[in-house]
Amino acid sequence: MQNSTQAANAWRILFLLFLANLFNFFDRTIPAIIIEPIRMEWHLSDFQLGIIGTAFTIVYAIAGLPLGRLADTGSRSKLMGWGLASWSALTAVNGMVGSFWTFLLVRMGIGIGEASYAPAANSLIGDLFPAHRRARAMGIFMLGLPLGLLLAFFTIGAMVQAFDSWRAPFFIAAVPGLILAVFMFYIKEPKRGAAETVQVSQEKVDRPIRRVLAVPTFLWLVLAGLCFNFATYACNSFLVPMLQRYFLMPLQEAAVATGVIVGVTGLFGLTLGGLVADKIHQRIPNGRLLFAAFSLIISTVCTAWALHAGRIEIGVFVAVFSVGWLFAYNFYTCVYTAIQDVVEPRLRATAMALFFAGLYLLGGGMGPVVVGALSDHFAHAAMYAAGAEQMTEAFKAVGLHDAMYLIPVALFLTMLFLFQASRCFVRDAKRMKDGLGVVAVPGPAVPA
Repeated sequence: MQNSTQAANAWRILFLLFLANLFNFFDRTIPAIIIEPIRMEWHLSDFQLGIIGTAFTIVYAIAGLPLGRLADTGSRSKLMGWGLASWSALTAVNGMVGSFWTFLLVRMGIGIGEASYAPAANSLIGDLFPAHRRARAMGIFMLGLPLGLLLAFFTIGAMVQAFDSWRAPFFIAAVPGLILAVFMFYIKEPKRGAAETVQVSQEKVDRPIRRVLAVPTFLWLVLAGLCFNFATYACNSFLVPMLQRYFLMPLQEAAVATGVIVGVTGLFGLTLGGLVADKIHQRIPNGRLLFAAFSLIISTVCTAWALHAGRIEIGVFVAVFSVGWLFAYNFYTCVYTAIQDVVEPRLRATAMALFFAGLYLLGGGMGPVVVGALSDHFAHAAMYAAGAEQMTEAFKAVGLHDAMYLIPVALFLTMLFLFQASRCFVRDAKRMKDGLGVVAVPGPAVPA
C-alpha cells in the first residue's frame, strides 16, 4: 500500500513538474515569434535579434551553477516555486518596455528565474523514479518542451492579431505561471537517492564540481549538448522569420508551421522515444546513447536536405524538416537519463547545472547570435553580388536561409559526440554504482 501511494505521489509530482516546464518554454518562446514586429518597430539587424536570445541564455547558464548547487543542498520545491514566480512576473514586465535595451535587460532577469528550475526538477525526477523507468519519466517531463512550443507557436500569432500588439502575449503568459508557482511550494520531496537500489550517503560531498567533471561520459555529453542546443536555439529563434521572408508566409501561418516542426514532432519523439530508449537500455547497456546517435544522423540528413532544396512547396519543407526534428527529440530522453546513470544522486543537480551551463553558455548562447551575424553577412554578400546599392527584404531572406545551414552542421557534430559518450558509458555507470557506498536494498524505494 505504501509503495503504491509513493508511486502515485511520484506521478503527481511529475505532472506538476511537466506543467511548469511547459510554461517555461512557452514564456521563453514568445520573442522568437514576435521577432519581426520588434525588428521593424525598433529598426534592428538580425545580429541584434540574435543578441536577445544570446543574452538570455548566457545569464541562464551562469545563474544555473550556483542555483544547481543550492538545489543539491537546499529545498528544491521552494527554489522552483520562487523561480517560477519571478520569471512569470518578469514576463509581464517584458510587455511594458519601450526600447530594445530595456527589453534585453528584462529577458536577462527572466533567464535567472528560469535557471532555478531545470537542475532542481531533474534532480527530483532522479529521486522519484528508478533507473529502468527514468527515460519514460524524463520523456513525460520533457513533453513540456514541445507542448510549450506548440502552445506558443499556435496561439501567440493569434494573440498579436486579436490585440493588434506584440506586447499582449507577455501579459497573458504571466498569469498561469504565477498560479502554478503556488503549488510548487507544497511538493513533498523524497530523500536524495531514494529511488536507487543501494543506500546513498546523505553527507556533504567534497569538491562536487571536480568530481562531476572527472566523469568522461559527462564531458562528452556536455559537448554533444553544446552542439545540440546551438542547433535548437538557432532554429527556434529564426525559423519563423525565415519562413516569413524566404517563403513569404504571414506571421500567424509561419508560427503554426514552426509549431508543427518543433512542437508536434516532440509529442511523438519524447513519448515514443522514451519507451524505445528504456527498452534498448534493458538489452544493451549503452543502447540509449547509440539510439540517440543514430537519431541525430537522420536529423542531420533531413534538415540539410530541406534547406538545400530551396524554395520548394512549403508543405514538403515542413514535412521533411519535421522528420528531422522528430528524431532530434531523442536527444533529451537518452542524454538526460544517461547523466543520471553516471552521476551519483548527491551531485545530480550540480551535474545538470554544469550540463546546462555548457548547453546554454556556448550552445544556446552562441546559436542565435552567430546565425544572426552570418545572416547579415550573407545578405550583404547577396546584395553586392546582385550589384545593388540598397538592402532589401529579398536579400535578407537569402541571407537568413543560408545562415540556417549551421543547424544540420551542429546536429552532425552532436551525433559524433554522442557516439564518443557511448564508448565510455558502461564503465562510468559501473563506477557510479560501485562508488555509492554500500549496502544493497531489495529494490527501488519508490517503484513508480
